[in-house]
Amino acid sequence: MSLARILKILRKDFALGPRSPIFLYMILLPFALTGLFQFAFGSLFTPQPRLGIVDAGSSAITAAVEEADGISLTMLDDAEELKAQVEANDLDAGLVLPAGFDDAVRDGERPPLQFYIGGESYASNRIILTVTALDAIRDLEGSAAPVDVEVVSFGEAGLPINLRLVPIIVFYALALAGIFLPGSSLVEEKEQGTLNALLVTPVKVSEVLVSKWVLGVVLATVMSGVTLVLNGALGPRPLDVLTVLVTGAILVATLGLLIGVLAKDSTMLFALIKGTGVLMFAPAIFYLFPDWPQWIAKIFPLYWVIEPIWQVSVMGGAVTEVWFEIVVALAISAALLPLIVVVARRMQAQMVSQ
Repeated sequence: MSLARILKILRKDFALGPRSPIFLYMILLPFALTGLFQFAFGSLFTPQPRLGIVDAGSSAITAAVEEADGISLTMLDDAEELKAQVEANDLDAGLVLPAGFDDAVRDGERPPLQFYIGGESYASNRIILTVTALDAIRDLEGSAAPVDVEVVSFGEAGLPINLRLVPIIVFYALALAGIFLPGSSLVEEKEQGTLNALLVTPVKVSEVLVSKWVLGVVLATVMSGVTLVLNGALGPRPLDVLTVLVTGAILVATLGLLIGVLAKDSTMLFALIKGTGVLMFAPAIFYLFPDWPQWIAKIFPLYWVIEPIWQVSVMGGAVTEVWFEIVVALAISAALLPLIVVVARRMQAQMVSQ
């Protein structure tokens, strides 16, 4: 096996890759899915309270709201415009603070306060904004709250839905770059006759397969890493994240190589990917529904890829905490190699006999 010939084939694949629609689709899909899930689903499931304020006297209430976490504040100059935006559901609530409001409250007066609530706003947002406004006024008056609230949490804190969607996006990045791209590249070589042309040269089948495998490993690592960066889930240990990404890329690229040698043409390639797609995708679903029995996910091979990525990138764990999953993923990859060798020899024999 010649390293020089492997690198030449690899350079050819990287040079011609951008001309392929599949290659471009692989690059664009993580960006498209991130935009869809983070902006559409993220805003749907975790709406942020939107408060508008018209402040004619630089009130301390405005400053308190600005310092509050989790509230989107919009400053306006006109009370009618504020009312119109609340009615249009552009704001969940609106607060009008006239000049001298703070002094009047501190002097014990009861100045009028205009507080608009949007009829289409979420009930949770109304409560948050109302309590925030009342607490700010109470602080301004200098009086203590009538009750002390002790918050007691039961169970583990839930993760936001946008983070639970990360395994799905990472799965697609890994599957496209690590499984579909090497497999389709090899099948394309068969259909166009370029694989036969290569084999009449000193190039060996093993060298072609290694180059396709390296192509999948490199692109799967890069695209899954880009996906984590886009979703703000790179984690506090980049080197540990890189380790689990490379491990995952090795497994998916091996699966892609197996599919590529099994498929005789594009029709069979798509049939194999569709037929095994549910089995490959299944582990990602369990991260959306943590109450499901998690042991079921361990039945599927790609669990041993997604779990280390989840623990190290999203949960901030160390690579030493997922060493067992890494070993299992590498063991699965190694177990597939003899099968790939057998099928590749059969593929070569069929090509010679044609």
